[in-house]
Amino acid sequence: MAGTPASQEGPPLLVACALGIERFALRTGERAGAAGPVTVLRTGMGPKAAERAVTRALADEALREAAVMATGFCAGLAPGMHPGDLVVAEETRDPDGTTPCAGTELLVRELVRAVPGRTVHTGPLTGSDHVVRGHERSELLAKGAIAVDMESAATLRSAVRVGPRPVAAVRVVVDAPEHELVRIGTVRGGISAFHVLRSVLPVFFEWHRNSLLPRR
Repeated sequence: MAGTPASQEGPPLLVACALGIERFALRTGERAGAAGPVTVLRTGMGPKAAERAVTRALADEALREAAVMATGFCAGLAPGMHPGDLVVAEETRDPDGTTPCAGTELLVRELVRAVPGRTVHTGPLTGSDHVVRGHERSELLAKGAIAVDMESAATLRSAVRVGPRPVAAVRVVVDAPEHELVRIGTVRGGISAFHVLRSVLPVFFEWHRNSLLPRR
């Protein structure tokens, strides 16, 4: 884990990703403007690893009430998606259920401002326990999902299971139907996705700040 100093005021934000390269992008991004302590957690790949890591992190008293953002790379499912496009989940899905996401409209608005020229897609983000290719992608698209990854659904489900909190998922497309990678860990053709991921931390901070406002 890596975080801002614990003395920073405000409730914490936990930003969860799976891969070392995702964590590196987030740790080297612009970190000014946080509303509270920020922890970047590398969960490891796959839903079981994400569930274990997030549950363990939120058991820490310092993070018990943290808002949770799942992020990193994903596979786009819809034709016309390109590496570097952004996906804001309206909900995450997997065989264990559906988790609604908070603040999606704000995230879309701030991402358009923060990363001009990048397309922002919204819709259901589905989870998988393996790399999805070919006909599986078509089947997931037919069920309404716009993107797939292996950790977001498990991350958010685990977070709300520990206790009520704002949760959201923002992913950067690293491969898509017309731009499929050979391996999920390869960012060839997705260098732009890395740079986009570096640019989104201030958007997460704005989402976090907004989530702290009293509900009307």
